[in-house]
Amino acid sequence: MSIEKDIQQQVFRNIYQKATVNIIFSAGWLSEHIRQFLEEEDITPQQYNILRILRGSMKPLSTLQIRERMLDKMSDTSRIVDRLIKKGMVEKKVSATDKRLVDVNISKKGLQLLERLDQKNDQLDNLLKNLSQSEIEQLNNLLDKMRERE
Repeated sequence: MSIEKDIQQQVFRNIYQKATVNIIFSAGWLSEHIRQFLEEEDITPQQYNILRILRGSMKPLSTLQIRERMLDKMSDTSRIVDRLIKKGMVEKKVSATDKRLVDVNISKKGLQLLERLDQKNDQLDNLLKNLSQSEIEQLNNLLDKMRERE
């Protein structure tokens, strides 16, 4: 479906405005589907992102290191980590190298959750099933190129 039909706006100032609106709308659409997918496990996209970061690091990270790797740079990493601690998904302890820092590590329960979600990855991939392999590669290249201006 076209962006014009999705948002019921037939006229855009120019193609740049249309592209910007399309990206914002599509990001929201994709985020909502991902949120619904994760809701079954009582986890937010930000919590999922932190768990993936910790699993991938293979070593404990500080909240600052986690924040640097987050997709959502506006997130309050410390608060999200605290919520994950309450759920038993991560553990936090004073850093062995710097007593002023706290190390965060994924727990066994957090790893088990990610393993369950890994088994459902096809559901997430299906969100882009209307695009061919070539179109996906082109989309990735275009989005990367768009951010190069920064």
